[in-house]
Amino acid sequence: MRRRLFGSVRSRATLGATLVVAVALLAAGTAVLLSLRSNLVGEAGTQAERSAREVAADLAAGTAYDQLSLDDDQPVQVVDADGRLVAASEKLERISGTGTDAVRPQTPGRSPAAGDDDDDDDADDQSLEPGEIGRNAKFHDGSATIEGETAEYRFAEVPVEVPGKGALTVYAGAPLSAEQSAVNTALTVMLIGFPLLLGVVAGVTWLVTRRALRPVEGIRGEMAAITASEDLARRVPVPDTHDEVARLARTTNETLAALEASVERQRRFVADASHELRSPIASLRTQLEVAAAHPELLDLDGAVADTVRLQHLAADLLLLARLDAGEGPAGTRVDLAALAREEGAGRAGVTVEAADAVEVAGSRGQLGRVLANLLDNAQRHAGSAVTVAVRRDGDRVVVEVADDGDGVPEADRERIFERFVRLDAARSRDDGGAGLGLAIARDVAVRHGGTLTVRDAPAGGALFALRLPLA
Repeated sequence: MRRRLFGSVRSRATLGATLVVAVALLAAGTAVLLSLRSNLVGEAGTQAERSAREVAADLAAGTAYDQLSLDDDQPVQVVDADGRLVAASEKLERISGTGTDAVRPQTPGRSPAAGDDDDDDDADDQSLEPGEIGRNAKFHDGSATIEGETAEYRFAEVPVEVPGKGALTVYAGAPLSAEQSAVNTALTVMLIGFPLLLGVVAGVTWLVTRRALRPVEGIRGEMAAITASEDLARRVPVPDTHDEVARLARTTNETLAALEASVERQRRFVADASHELRSPIASLRTQLEVAAAHPELLDLDGAVADTVRLQHLAADLLLLARLDAGEGPAGTRVDLAALAREEGAGRAGVTVEAADAVEVAGSRGQLGRVLANLLDNAQRHAGSAVTVAVRRDGDRVVVEVADDGDGVPEADRERIFERFVRLDAARSRDDGGAGLGLAIARDVAVRHGGTLTVRDAPAGGALFALRLPLA
């Protein structure tokens, strides 16, 4: 169940978006809390420093210890150079985090309380003139108990030089309750709001992803239906958008169209091959049956001719099958001039014009088959002469096979390269072949990176031009 849930693109997208937002919220929330606490602690320190400087100003003005105006609601301590508490808030019951934990002023000559050593003698290393207050305050965190209530405080430490009393240090505190309350409130809001926000993000992502993937599900469903029905004429729906899903649908339909055309071409090929094979096989069978019943009537020449024709047809079909299967040409170098002279030798009325050697890369056997098929076709339609010219044209080799026959009508110049096509329907199959020669020639030319076209010859017949890249 778990694998099925997280195997969905929608689930993974929702989970990923929620995790990203959660990390971002956590980082932002932490930064907000730290910034809020820093600002509030800074404000408490400013308030504590203000209170400490007010007391220090009174001391610098000569106010006696017992005449100092000390806020009973805030902890204040005045400590002399020996670490003795000389003045403190009246309601102060306990304190920590300052120079001494004493809460009641001590009489002169009394030793400092335990822990009230003179470690703070260097608390302010500023050299002050009599009546001068230190410019730089130091801050400490601690706690204090006033009228039975204990709270956390931010203490400011301000030195002052008092004439006749020496160096004194004033400690004044400001409560951190506002800081703690604000931070706790913000934390509570985050703990409640963040899960709700994550839920909203997850829900919106789920819905948006579902809507975005709906066309993909439509494509998948249609492809499943096509697979089940084997109906390649069907097409997947194309969404009315310009995104990747629409391009996927269009590419899928193009693939289906190409597959449909390939399957249809294969069906026609099988049907035409069966039809073409049926005639020589039936003729050969008839002759053999007649020979079996009446040996003296055996047409041996006809049987041999049908057998040869059947052999040629089978060879053509096998070559087409290999080409359709993607058989590539060999990488050997072939001299087309020599190959043309070799194929034209011994053929009546064929003239080969090829002086220099011109080489191409490919299969000698397949290229020889192309030239043989072109010469067979030219001789079949020529009046009296066939001319083969081999020449170089830039980075290409051009082989032209021309005859002086009737030529090929312009409307049929592409159709003749289709398989099992014979323009003269009344022509004898024995004379005209099965209609595979030109189809094989063009397929081989294309697989060698070339072209095969037909146009009018200067003598009025047909001129087939084979163009291949130089080796």
